[in-house]
Amino acid sequence: MNASQIQNLLVVCLILGFAIMEFISRRYRDTVHATGNDTKLELFMFLSLLAITQPIAILTTSKLGAWLAPQYKGMLADWPWWAMVGILILADDLTQYWWHRLSHSPLLWPLHRAHHSAEYMSIRVTFRNNFFYYLMMPGLWFAGALLYLGVGGMVYAMYVVVKLFVILGAHCAWRWDEPLYRIPALRPLMWVLERTISTPATHWAHHAITNEDGIGHYKGNFGNLLFIWDQIFGSALITRKFPERVGLIDDKLFGQERWYHQMFFPLLQSSREHTALKFGGSIYEGPATAAVSPTSQTGTTA
Repeated sequence: MNASQIQNLLVVCLILGFAIMEFISRRYRDTVHATGNDTKLELFMFLSLLAITQPIAILTTSKLGAWLAPQYKGMLADWPWWAMVGILILADDLTQYWWHRLSHSPLLWPLHRAHHSAEYMSIRVTFRNNFFYYLMMPGLWFAGALLYLGVGGMVYAMYVVVKLFVILGAHCAWRWDEPLYRIPALRPLMWVLERTISTPATHWAHHAITNEDGIGHYKGNFGNLLFIWDQIFGSALITRKFPERVGLIDDKLFGQERWYHQMFFPLLQSSREHTALKFGGSIYEGPATAAVSPTSQTGTTA
């Protein structure tokens, strides 16, 4: 098997593994109440990322490289593995941190709000976004350029597998970190871990419907693979607790946006009473108390 085949096999194993844990733990049954609208958005986004967006980025960077800089093809192939990992972390994960952070600004929010409109956490949410969010993601294009330059093989494959392990785990309905916080002997390890990579506790806080409880932190905790970026750039909040609700206030008040508006804005625009998915639309900034009921969906503490 070559590196790409090994990568794909391990990715499938990761998805199946987390899916099995969601079902075994009954977290999927108890907390994931997806609509047909949710399923269409998540399915079509996942397929489009695999079949359209990633191939476009890789093929385009390869063609541009061959046209503009043929002499640089494979020039980094002899780098040591740790140097390749270092440049991948900077070119992919650091840029994704900033792209994610900027996507919470009024200008780019319509391209990312689909990821936050899910009223549940699960691995199925991981790639739920607007089509153009991924097409414009700098890290995807930088990764394509690095592949052209020779940063590939098993190093790239294992980087992808490790990153997917972390981000699938951070979105998973099964909160793998929750019981570990209760074990005194693991406290030093968990202190380091939750400051190094994204965990369910820190990432669920990012998906919270409100910040008013001191747990939610949807304007922070932007890290994907590494949570270190949030530590460095002042956007981290660590509580080891989980928000009672995830999702968006405006969807609670005005109804869920249709999947095709969420996926294809600005090509398709919403006519909902209050929406960010039209030209001239805006992020809803109203109080959360009107939209959040006292009944817990996700549980609150670790």
